[in-house]
Amino acid sequence: MKVLYLTGYKPFELGIFKNDHPGVKYIQSAIKQRIALFAEEGLEWVIINGQLGAELWGAEMVLELKEEYSQLQLAVLTPYLNQEESWKEHNREYYESVLAQADFVDSISKKPYEGPAQLRTKSMFMLQKSDGMLIVYDEEKDGSPKYVYKDAKRLSESGEYHVFQITFDDLQQVIEDQSHDDWN
Repeated sequence: MKVLYLTGYKPFELGIFKNDHPGVKYIQSAIKQRIALFAEEGLEWVIINGQLGAELWGAEMVLELKEEYSQLQLAVLTPYLNQEESWKEHNREYYESVLAQADFVDSISKKPYEGPAQLRTKSMFMLQKSDGMLIVYDEEKDGSPKYVYKDAKRLSESGEYHVFQITFDDLQQVIEDQSHDDWN
């Protein structure tokens, strides 16, 4: 796998409203572990849309991993121009700091938001441009990732596309592992 699409829940879907929430470090740890494994196997690009939540938290982990895996690169392909326009200032600053460190930044639609069709186009584009997906998503907890997850699962039935999930059970395991490490 050369190109991995990273996506997942938005922060509010997890009840997280600040990046210093304790849950963020566990989500980041789970993402980092998985991406490191893929990087060991030759992963070259992680692509995201730059959404708040799993995507930007994961992007931070990709940026950290670049120090160890020189072939690893981060691309931010926003669904449309100025997606951060209505975000709070601290979220915009966080987003812009990640974009400033990315290896490639572009917008799929060269227009500002016009409607949900741009989001559908974004999902199809990301699936077509990647070999697999790492998604922070659990079928037990509804949320915005369910649509792209369903499309990716359908695509994976051909055997040509791979879907890797980070579920709540996976996150619980990370919490237990880190608590055990902290205890020792």
